[in-house]
Amino acid sequence: MKTNKFFTILSITLVLGMCLGCGSDASNNNAAPEQQIGDTGNEDINKLTSQIAANPKEASLYAQRGNLFYKNDGYDEAIQDLTVALSLDSTNVNYHHLLADIYLDYYKSRLALKTMERAAQLYPKRIPTLLKLSEFQLILKMNEASLKTIDKVLQIDPQNSEAFFMMGLNFKEMEDINRAINSFQKAVELDPDLVDGWINLGQLHASIKGSLAEKFFDTAIEVDSTSAYALQAKADFYADQGDLDKALEYYKKITSLDAQNEIAFFNSGLLYLDKNDPQKAYEAFDITIKVSPLHIRAYAYRGLAAEKLGKIAEAKADYKQALTMAPDYQIALDGLARVKDL
Repeated sequence: MKTNKFFTILSITLVLGMCLGCGSDASNNNAAPEQQIGDTGNEDINKLTSQIAANPKEASLYAQRGNLFYKNDGYDEAIQDLTVALSLDSTNVNYHHLLADIYLDYYKSRLALKTMERAAQLYPKRIPTLLKLSEFQLILKMNEASLKTIDKVLQIDPQNSEAFFMMGLNFKEMEDINRAINSFQKAVELDPDLVDGWINLGQLHASIKGSLAEKFFDTAIEVDSTSAYALQAKADFYADQGDLDKALEYYKKITSLDAQNEIAFFNSGLLYLDKNDPQKAYEAFDITIKVSPLHIRAYAYRGLAAEKLGKIAEAKADYKQALTMAPDYQIALDGLARVKDL
C-alpha cells in the first residue's frame, strides 16, 4: 500500500511499516504464476496508452498504467485499468493485490476486502495472499475472521513468523495482552530481525509496566538503527515515563535521518510545550508546517506557541488558518477566542 495518510501522535500507526503479503512464496507448490508489475513511476502514461492501442489484449500494459495512475492519486483511472487487466488475465494474483490496495487507499474498504477474498479463493494456499487478506480483515476490525485466515496460513506453514505477528496484532487490537505478547514473542523467535515484533513487545510490556519494555525497544533499534518506527517507539516510551529530554533525543535522531518526518517534528513541539519552552516548540511546529503545509494541528499548536511568546498577530493568523481547514477544531477555537481582542 502507499504511505498511510493518517498520522497518530505519540503512537505508532497499526499498519505503518507492515509489508505482509509482499514476500515471495517459493516453497508453496500451489502458488499462482507471478508476473512482476514493476515500478512504473518513470513511465510515461502517454507511452503506455500508445502501447495499449497497439496491443489492446495485453493485460500487463493496463496493470502498469493503472499502477502509474495509482502512484499519482488517479484512483478512478487506476481502478478502471486494473479491472480491464483482470478481465484479460484473472489468474494474475498481483493484479488482485494491487486493485485491493487501490480500493483501500481510495477509502473503498469493502471493495478492497472483496478483492482480496476473491484472490484467496483463487489461490487458497498462497501464503502472501492469505496474509494480506488477514491484514485487510484486521484493518476492518474483523478480528475473528483475520485469526481464521491466519490459522489457514499456519496449517500450511506452522513456523511462519508473519502469521504469528498478525496474530499478535489481532490480539493486541482485542486487548488480549497475554496472547498478544505470546504471539509476538513467537514471531521474533522465528524471525529475530522482525523489527515491528520487537516494537510491539516493547509497547505491550510498557502498557503493563513490565521491566523488559526498554530492552525490547533497544533490540528493535539494534536490528535496524535507521528505523523511524523503532526510534519513535523508544521516544514514546521515554515520553510516557516523563523523561522528556531523552524522548527529544530520540526524535532528533529521527529527524537527522529523515528531515521530512513531520511526526517527529510535531511530537517534539508538543514535548517542548510540556517543557515550557515555547520558542523551541514554535520552531518545531514551524518545520512541521513547512514539511506538511496541510497539518492542521501544527498550525493550531504553532499558534499556541506564538501566543505564549507574545506574538499575538502570528497566533491569530495560525488559529485562523487551522480553522479554515477544520472549522470545529476546539484548540484553535479556544485560542482565537483568547487572542481576538488583544
